[in-house]
Amino acid sequence: MSHPTRRRALLIAYHFPPLAGSSGIQRTLRLAQHLPQLGWDVSVLTCQPRAYERVAEDLLAEVPAEVHVERAFTLDAARHLSIGGRHFAWTTRPDRWASWRLDGVRRGLALLERLPHHAIWSTYPIPTAHVIGAALARRSGLPWIADFRDPMVQPTYPADAVTRAQWARLEALTCARARLVTVTTPGTQREMQARHPGARIELMENGYDEASFAAAPQAAAAPLHPGAITLLHSGIVYPSERDPTQFIEALALLRAEGFDARQLRVRFRAPVHAELITGLTAGLGVADMVEVLPAVNYRAALEEMQRADGLLVMQAANCNAQVPAKVYEYLRAGPKIVTLADPAGDTAQVLRDAGVTSQAPLDDAPAIAALLRRLCQRDAALQLSPTPQAVTGASRWARSEQFVRWLEAL
Repeated sequence: MSHPTRRRALLIAYHFPPLAGSSGIQRTLRLAQHLPQLGWDVSVLTCQPRAYERVAEDLLAEVPAEVHVERAFTLDAARHLSIGGRHFAWTTRPDRWASWRLDGVRRGLALLERLPHHAIWSTYPIPTAHVIGAALARRSGLPWIADFRDPMVQPTYPADAVTRAQWARLEALTCARARLVTVTTPGTQREMQARHPGARIELMENGYDEASFAAAPQAAAAPLHPGAITLLHSGIVYPSERDPTQFIEALALLRAEGFDARQLRVRFRAPVHAELITGLTAGLGVADMVEVLPAVNYRAALEEMQRADGLLVMQAANCNAQVPAKVYEYLRAGPKIVTLADPAGDTAQVLRDAGVTSQAPLDDAPAIAALLRRLCQRDAALQLSPTPQAVTGASRWARSEQFVRWLEAL
């Protein structure tokens, strides 16, 4: 029960423990941790674990005991409503977890009646969260903050035209009704503000959690590959948005110069599209320089980042308005950051602003090879480390403090 002098926020999120394999969990989980310390009690409305393809227990222990978690009945249409691996398209609109809406609204209304709440927050990239947020805000009259993170609609995304039109309508409705809209990058802020000039759209970047780094095993252990420089890419490698083709070709260029696995190794941790990477490395003759490994728990992933010699960022030009959430953990982890991104994009700009100014475009194999060559030669002129000020400013605690200022203003 809330203390009479405290206020309470309802957080609506698909991404929440025990979901495994998505850095998107961190945004909601850290708000749930930090808000009670900043004067706001928290309720979380999320899905039953059956909704998730993969679950892990490690982050459940980080949900504060005082946070009320309400788990609504949810089916994944692709798994639970398919016959012979096929399902009706309407069951996936606006997303595969559309069934969440019915019990989510029911449980949300009951929760709002049972406990006094003062604000509602819902977060994309699962559109049904905003559908639930809109319904609860309308029925309760509470101020609603809608968190979009990345752009919801692009000219060719979602690929299905019917779904794209539905998402466009939902985006417009959300921006019209929400008291505040938050996004993660300046490019998204500009794009959304141009589409919805009457909406109030603020920047709330992703970040890292200092307590998680403090609890992770210390990085004083041996390097990942003693004697060799090891680059780590931690997380999903998308075939288009983080296309590794030119990076692997850059490794082949270095191999032609005499580089081998004793000098440079690359580790892809939980890339999902492993076959894409292994196919490229085998075809270009650099399979011995690259390893693809399965997922590990969150703290083990943080430890691995700290033990690497360099952390690899890959972001294609078709994602110029997005910044991978992992970037902010990279800033805190400590090793050098090898940025392969379009110079005009937000990812490259965020890292330049942090002091990581030596970069290469993701689609330019010779430029990537030149950057890697200088790294292996330990070129002192390379600027691959963030400034201390940039690291401090990227914490999720700092983001939560800003969020509370918005809540109190509402």
